[in-house]
Amino acid sequence: MTILRPIESLADISPEIRGTPIEDLLRYHNMGATHSPYSQAQVLVGMCMDHRERLSLPENFAYIIRSAGCNLRYSEFQISYAVAIGGVSAIALVGHTNCGMVNLMHRRELFISGLVRRGGWQREWAEAHFMNSVAMFEIGNEIDFLVAEARRLRGRYPTLPVVRLVYRVEDHRLYQVNEPWIQSDITGGDEPRRSSELTVP
Repeated sequence: MTILRPIESLADISPEIRGTPIEDLLRYHNMGATHSPYSQAQVLVGMCMDHRERLSLPENFAYIIRSAGCNLRYSEFQISYAVAIGGVSAIALVGHTNCGMVNLMHRRELFISGLVRRGGWQREWAEAHFMNSVAMFEIGNEIDFLVAEARRLRGRYPTLPVVRLVYRVEDHRLYQVNEPWIQSDITGGDEPRRSSELTVP
């Protein structure tokens, strides 16, 4: 079972990420820590484009890439820029609950009719647009995709910690994915099979 660990104090943060910019991110957003001044970004945050997500972070603290479903497969140059030139020392992947990219195929007609009505598209264009794109952006569920994307990015940037967090739109707080293999977020070690069930203690 996948548990989302509430982060209410420093004691709730996994030891592996204490002293990193990910700890600072959690302190700022969840604990209301006073914003320190920054002249250079410390962390890259990848998160969904969803309008319900808003992080409370200091100016200049983070590069933020927003993409549907927290899918950064098509943002690799931006990631590399943040690492190579921006100098970030950690990557936070922030998935969220109730993501619209989950089972996107079920929204096919809603997407097509909305694009025709609001965007002025011809129906056949909208149908082709959806079918040409759905495979790139649809995700099975939020946690499994987050796990897979973190694993992929650890392979691409092996010297950086890539940490999985979940933003619950129900309470607007960040949760750490609390699983037996949390150490692999840092080391890139093997991960056992997991359940997709989301629960909060």
